[in-house]
Amino acid sequence: MIAVISPAKTLDFESKPVTSQSTNPEFLDDSCELIEALKLLEPHEVSGLMSISPKLGELNANRFQTWQLPFTPENAKQALLAFKGDVYTGLDAETFTEDDFEFAQQHLKILSGLYGVLKPLDLIQPYRLEMGTKFGNARGENLYTFWGDQLTQKLQSELDKGDGVLINLASNEYFKAVKAKSLNARIITPVFKDWKGYKYKIISFYAKKARGLMSAYIIKNKLTDVDALQGFDSEGYCFNPEMSKGDEWVFTRNLSEG
Repeated sequence: MIAVISPAKTLDFESKPVTSQSTNPEFLDDSCELIEALKLLEPHEVSGLMSISPKLGELNANRFQTWQLPFTPENAKQALLAFKGDVYTGLDAETFTEDDFEFAQQHLKILSGLYGVLKPLDLIQPYRLEMGTKFGNARGENLYTFWGDQLTQKLQSELDKGDGVLINLASNEYFKAVKAKSLNARIITPVFKDWKGYKYKIISFYAKKARGLMSAYIIKNKLTDVDALQGFDSEGYCFNPEMSKGDEWVFTRNLSEG
């Protein structure tokens, strides 16, 4: 059983990592190809491409210019500790033990517009390149065509090592890069809903954090049996069999209690 999550726009390369373990991304040659094309962009072109402010455009243009190999603990940081944001707040990887990180390496993958598929302890350098960015490149008109079948094939190779179950905790933007219909796998998609306005609804901030909470639940409890995932109860969530349908598992919470 493996779980997939999305990266985050917010990064933390200032705080010291809580583990010295690290690995290198598998698709660095592809990342280099993208970086070489991105280096040709002026800051205002980066702003336009990503629909971000001039200040952020300049920041990310500079990031592309300074991105270089080889990655070392001095110029890069483990992905799970470098990404911040709602999902990673829920994950709270700073509390992981060495055993947790080892389990995460085998059972958690991070989809990335620049790096393809990352293991939690893969070193990365600062960047911003969302998967949905319409960046024309030598392989096509966007990042979905750039990555093609590679991410699907990588996940399939990981699934073949275990029970063939994929827990989709990524956003639609990122999971679209995986050709789900081509996977020989059972795909479980958890959905998180909170009680508000007399009904359960998906509230983006809470749902994102819950994806991280569930990832941490899998890792800290060393779950390898998918049925055990229905026991997820972090911060007041519980499995709702009545609202669930097939492999779309709904977890609900009453905000007044959560």
